[in-house]
Amino acid sequence: MEVYKTLNDKIAAAVKAGRIAVIPTDTIYGIVGSALRPETVEKIYRLRKRNRTKPMIILIGELKQLSLFGIKLDLETKKKLDCFWPGKTSIILPCPSAKFRYLHRGKRTLAFRLPALKSLSKFLQKTGPLVAPSANIEGMPPAQNIDEAKKYFGDKVDFYVDQGRRQGKPSALIDLSGKTIKVLRPGPKKTS
Repeated sequence: MEVYKTLNDKIAAAVKAGRIAVIPTDTIYGIVGSALRPETVEKIYRLRKRNRTKPMIILIGELKQLSLFGIKLDLETKKKLDCFWPGKTSIILPCPSAKFRYLHRGKRTLAFRLPALKSLSKFLQKTGPLVAPSANIEGMPPAQNIDEAKKYFGDKVDFYVDQGRRQGKPSALIDLSGKTIKVLRPGPKKTS
């Protein structure tokens, strides 16, 4: 278990290869791993003691990463996304592919967020999409600093990135998978 002060290329390469890290996201500390590696996703479910029927939010570094999940955006959906991204809003989109059942848990939708935070965006462009639930055991308060995260996960996480106290709120959650826009969890709107 290593602790760093910034997101760096070593962590990016390791996370892309399947390792797990606790990092500051654009909202709160998250426990992250490659969304494209089923074994990594399952390990995070175990570490967080997360309800296995609940999908996790996936952070992306650029819009084109949605195509990795077989998601094709029509013009209307792109316009809607432009209202929220980049920013602190997670958007639920249809993802019917059985290949991604380990992510959508049979719900056939996935929630994605395209953060505005430049350092995080650059990191995500190197790692590819990351599952990024809050850094806590399910039902417990999200870690606001690395000491709290270590109490939850100890040496079961490969890397910690310590950037002080984070007291942000979880992202807004909006469902665009149906015909109407549904706000499931209010939160901050798009930031410039």
